[in-house]
Amino acid sequence: MNTTTRVLDYFSALVAEDDSLPLTEAALAIAQDAYPDVDLQGTLAEIDELVLRVKRRLPEGADVRQKVGILNRFFFRELGFACNLNDYYDPDNSHLNVVLKRRRGIPISLAILYLEMASQLDLPVRGVSFPGHFLLRVSTPEGDVMLDPTNGHSLSESEMVEMLEPYVAKAGESVGRALRMLLQPATQREIVARMLHNLKSTYLQTERWQRLLGIQQRLVILLPESLEEVRDRGFAYARLDYLRPALEDLERYLGERPDAEDATVVESQLHELRQRTENHGGD
Repeated sequence: MNTTTRVLDYFSALVAEDDSLPLTEAALAIAQDAYPDVDLQGTLAEIDELVLRVKRRLPEGADVRQKVGILNRFFFRELGFACNLNDYYDPDNSHLNVVLKRRRGIPISLAILYLEMASQLDLPVRGVSFPGHFLLRVSTPEGDVMLDPTNGHSLSESEMVEMLEPYVAKAGESVGRALRMLLQPATQREIVARMLHNLKSTYLQTERWQRLLGIQQRLVILLPESLEEVRDRGFAYARLDYLRPALEDLERYLGERPDAEDATVVESQLHELRQRTENHGGD
């Protein structure tokens, strides 16, 4: 079994069931594409050790707000976790092993580390897949509080409306109605998918096709019902001259979506691939 197969089989096992999907481990496993020798269990143990340090600071009978305050001071001030504004699109901002070491990431990677620590502290915190900026939602007896995972700041409704306006303006929706819908907690699968889509966008823009293929393989595993991800894996295969798998993916997409809006584009790519296959005498 080669390394790629082993790594993808491991990821498949992690994300097989929604009810038991281990968010931190699945997100960390993504780093195996860039760091094949990453010590996954060692990295998870590092996070556990940080949690133990926080637990020692919690007074007996601490309520949710006290716990969040102590975790925030530890996570953002003492450890210094923050957004990597100097190099926001660096793929390492999505690799948890590097984020843990550098203390720099993007909202979603910082949120995943925060969520893991909060979970071990029995804190009711969920991730929220807000447009453009992943958020954290803390349930307190007084109501839910939205936190910015890059600094721990508690966001007011007006601040969130302002963050949302550029996205809602395009769709012509009511900002207030859209805000309520978008503050629903994300599932573990949705969070992993968003992290992968961030990397997908980065690798597309930088034309790193081999890395893009690794991400696409994971997206097809994670979202087995998504024919769009199968299509995009086919395009990634084509970029790398893996002609047979490219043909299989794109033919499957068109076979199941003959009336797709991009059917003409996909058919054109298929025609080119078939010609290249003939010229290569097979593949």
